Amino acid sequence: MANAEHGGGAGNAFGAGAAQTARARLHTVRIGLWVIAAALAVRQLTVVLSTPKGERLTDLETWVGPNGVLHVKGSLYDSTRFTGTPFGGLVLKPLTRAAEQALGWGWTFGTLLLVVALGLVAARALPQPVSRRTSLLAAPVAISLLMLSLPVRNTLYLGQTSIIPVLLVLLGCFTVRGERASGALIGLAAALQPTVLLFAPLLWFTGRRRAAASTGITFGALTALAWAAMPHDSNTYWVHHLAGVGLGKQANDLSNQSLHGALLRLGLTGPLEIGLFLLLGAAVAVLGLRRAVRYARDGQLLLAVAVTGCVAVAVSPTTWQHQLLWVLLAVVGRVGKRASDRYVWPVAVVLVVTLPAKMMLPNVPAAYFLRDNVVLFAALAAVTVVPFLPRTSPYYRSPIPTDYATPVPARFSWVPLLPVWRRVLTRPNLLLELLLIRVFYAAYSSVRLAATGGRVVAEEHGHQVHAIEKALSIDIEQWANHTVVKLPWLEHFLGFYYESFHFVVPLTILGALYARRPADYRWARSTLGIATLIGLLGFWLYPLAPPRLMPGLGFIDTVHGAQDLAKPDYGAMTAVTNQYAAMPSLHFGWSLWCGILIAVLAPKWWMKALGLLHPLFTLSAIVATANHWVLDAVGGAVVVGAGFGLTYLLSGPRAASRIVVKDEHLPEARAAQADRASSGH
Repeated sequence: MANAEHGGGAGNAFGAGAAQTARARLHTVRIGLWVIAAALAVRQLTVVLSTPKGERLTDLETWVGPNGVLHVKGSLYDSTRFTGTPFGGLVLKPLTRAAEQALGWGWTFGTLLLVVALGLVAARALPQPVSRRTSLLAAPVAISLLMLSLPVRNTLYLGQTSIIPVLLVLLGCFTVRGERASGALIGLAAALQPTVLLFAPLLWFTGRRRAAASTGITFGALTALAWAAMPHDSNTYWVHHLAGVGLGKQANDLSNQSLHGALLRLGLTGPLEIGLFLLLGAAVAVLGLRRAVRYARDGQLLLAVAVTGCVAVAVSPTTWQHQLLWVLLAVVGRVGKRASDRYVWPVAVVLVVTLPAKMMLPNVPAAYFLRDNVVLFAALAAVTVVPFLPRTSPYYRSPIPTDYATPVPARFSWVPLLPVWRRVLTRPNLLLELLLIRVFYAAYSSVRLAATGGRVVAEEHGHQVHAIEKALSIDIEQWANHTVVKLPWLEHFLGFYYESFHFVVPLTILGALYARRPADYRWARSTLGIATLIGLLGFWLYPLAPPRLMPGLGFIDTVHGAQDLAKPDYGAMTAVTNQYAAMPSLHFGWSLWCGILIAVLAPKWWMKALGLLHPLFTLSAIVATANHWVLDAVGGAVVVGAGFGLTYLLSGPRAASRIVVKDEHLPEARAAQADRASSGH
């Protein structure tokens, strides 16, 4: 009995200690996230205030500056520079003198405070139930995402007011008590941004009819007040320009992410375009509001608000970049039955609203229309096709779990593996993988292009590398280059190999592993990604001219022909690649990665041998075509070795042992575990 009591006490003490450790870890994470949010806010503030006066807060300057339209005695819309509602002009006019005095710090700080308030309200409005961890971490994460988003950055830079209507709607839906008061706030938002009136049907069909009526009454009263005070401006805005249509930039501008803008960019004009826009807009509004009402009745009011906001984005004649915050709010929707699928929608939304469209899609003509309207398509997807889970779904709180490998100890006891980094065995979501690979490659290309120290530095480093190779007696580049030139068939073969297999072979291997060996796919993808990141660091720290761009050494560019070394030509990629990113050679590094993977994973010895020929041919090609030094290949081998080594440190040895299944109470989890047991795993 004493032993039992002692054991029970020890168990309770252990459980209490583990809980305390978990709370301490959560507290540390929360502090870290708040530090990140604060750093992002400071960063945005610094960017705006460090911009020369006259280039920042340009929209605000246009309104309230010394020569701004709000100082002009005539119409607000004479110059089409002011695109807000007459009520917005009526509200801003008394603030003209104060805003002029606080055109920098005051306005920017005020906007940042609005962003913080928006993040706090959105975090508190998450659909219930939420875990304690989510409730504690939601606010700093929401504020950080808002700070990173293009709409907020654009609003801060231009000095816009587009955050105010979004915040008013959220306050009316989630914070203010009483339907009349909440409707009044939403009506005020509609007086500033008329498409907010779409929230009135949402309120009406979800049983908040007093709030819907209050929204309409408030909007009508404020609009009438502005009409009485500024009848000519009101007639110009509401009648002549049909609620602001035609004010500001041309409607076919890329920054107009509405159906109207997309149709104009397709080349449609006149009555055909107007009719099609009205037809599509009506269909989107009906379908979107029906979905929003369904989610609101399901207890996901924040998602309903986001969907309604996305409807407003699509059906508004003009939806400029700073008005697209509604799309970011749609991140709260849960999509997918599997835990590994749960990240696809939020990651896609965050990338769409934080990154330029050129990073999302390749720069090819076939993708131009999708790329130019990517935010609109995200809004339309949220409105029409994304299958958000209802809270009644068994997968809403407990998705099909992810399978992890049991941690395997390191081969050497002195290797400090990270215990919290668990190896995932299940196949990742293909759409998410393709999206992240595209964004990663776009970032890689941008950094590679920016990592240049200039021609003089690159050539100086080239002489250093050449001197080291001569001292080591490995300066074979010129001999190989001139030998290949004398053998046209070999020159053509190596040139073709250099240009053709750099991307094809790695992508083929990744595709085969994804389809046949998902656990190895994750391992291989991680090693390649880490190696590439280290390679980028090398490009940045040590810009290096390849042999073909070194004057006076007699190299012949067998791929691109004779070069003007002041303006070297890299074919079609000249404008989008860095000529001096030679160290390390990722051409060779990626080929070596391919060879190692084939040698490790291929089932037949002849396959292993054939795979090892790829790095051999690549090495021959990069040296003989004068595109790399031998030491560049050594650098490529080093970064690939570092990629495999760091992956080992993060997740342990590649071999996986017993599988751990989480949430085994789910029928799908039990079935998957039974299948693995019957197959002998």
